[in-house]
Amino acid sequence: MSKFIILPDVTCDLSKEIRDYFGLEDYIMGYVQINGNSIKTRLDWENISKDEFYKTLSNKKNQVSSAAGTPEDYYQTFKKYVELGYKVLSMSISSKISGTFSIASLAAKRVKEEISDAEIYCLDTTRMSGSFGLLVCYALELQKEGKSFEEVINYLEETKSRVHQMGPIDDLTFVARRGQISKGKAIMGNFAGIKPMGDSNSDGYVTVLAKVKGIKKAMDATVEYVKALAVDMDKKYLFIMHSDRDNYANLLKEKFEASCNFKKVFVSDVFSGCGTNIGPGMICAYFLGNPVTSDLQFEKETLASAIEKIA
Repeated sequence: MSKFIILPDVTCDLSKEIRDYFGLEDYIMGYVQINGNSIKTRLDWENISKDEFYKTLSNKKNQVSSAAGTPEDYYQTFKKYVELGYKVLSMSISSKISGTFSIASLAAKRVKEEISDAEIYCLDTTRMSGSFGLLVCYALELQKEGKSFEEVINYLEETKSRVHQMGPIDDLTFVARRGQISKGKAIMGNFAGIKPMGDSNSDGYVTVLAKVKGIKKAMDATVEYVKALAVDMDKKYLFIMHSDRDNYANLLKEKFEASCNFKKVFVSDVFSGCGTNIGPGMICAYFLGNPVTSDLQFEKETLASAIEKIA
């Protein structure tokens, strides 16, 4: 069986613990610009500490933006593995959210033009952060089981629409800075303890399905939502990702482990690649269910039932 490498981009938000558990060998870094200075985004805090990053992001005087790996980054990485005899499965954040998939596709075309027998498949995951990372890990697991390059690709294309997410945003200040709500609503929402909660649509964008008062109620509703939608828990994984909310993320893990029978529950930071756009305060669970509905109406009703159940 020919060997292949699975290469996600940095927005999969997989901690070292998760990467080691599933055996992720490599990934494509991106960049974050902080007040004109460019640093590489990594799946760790080597180039900038978590505290420093989120403090920088929280200060509205700072200019912070993210960028995908360059076409040359992708070209050189793809070419290296092809020359080593690998087929390449490139996995990218949703093409509706970032230009990463397009960059990867152009780099793959360039390599194929130079190396006629190169096999590179660029997958648009239609997801980001933990939902993207979950797909990466299932792909790695299938690879370990001996599934072929084509079998892994087919699984991912069929499964990517089944990845759900749920959890609260604990601080609305950054949401207001992104222009999604007014500053006044953010201040009042924070004061009242309002926590927006949402699932991702078919393009990977998060749609707010309900607003809950209080972080404890929000986490309890998250657990009930996942219990209602998750399939084959005992055979599947649950990922919890957070942006500078370690305590809440670990508490949420305890709640899931006490009431669900997932194969394993992991907790990971949201690193600087996604953190730049998500901001501080997110606590979110990612899991496999049935395909996301086109209008998220079923998911909205499910969350409403979950909130009613804990009332």
